[in-house]
Amino acid sequence: MSFKKDFFWGAATAAYQIEGAYNEDGKGLNIWDEFCTTKGKIERFENGNAACDHYHRYKEDVKLMAQMGLKAYRFSISWARILPEGSGRINPKGIEFYNNLIDELLKYNITPFVTLYHWDLPYVLHQKGGWLNPESTKWFEEYTTVVAKNFGDRVKNFITFNEPSVFMMLGYGDG
Repeated sequence: MSFKKDFFWGAATAAYQIEGAYNEDGKGLNIWDEFCTTKGKIERFENGNAACDHYHRYKEDVKLMAQMGLKAYRFSISWARILPEGSGRINPKGIEFYNNLIDELLKYNITPFVTLYHWDLPYVLHQKGGWLNPESTKWFEEYTTVVAKNFGDRVKNFITFNEPSVFMMLGYGDG
């Protein structure tokens, strides 16, 4: 089996699973930051507080991607890193991190693919009912507007939700 010349070989990650720096540079808590501290939910209370430390090591990580010959990188943006309260105040350090990551990818000719939501709702929005709150569409619109305004000049490929049936059924249905 062969692949067409325009096939994208790449890698994919989720912000919570790779970034770490869960409480640095103004990032707000997300649902995983809180869920991982809930007794009986996560074995040994493992969490993404440090994860792979991509937040501090993104340059090394992108260089490794280039050495591997990857042409695409799908990553998610941590909503709580750029809007710590879920809406309202924008965190400039969060915007700076993603701008730096995108620029580093482009420097190595790696096409960025951004997932807007990979299961890491800001915790303050979860406390307001999360996706079951009718206001959630307005929150998401505000968040995506911030993303588009700050990164849309360089990112042309966006994925709205990662596996929506999974986070809805397992998160809201099964708990």
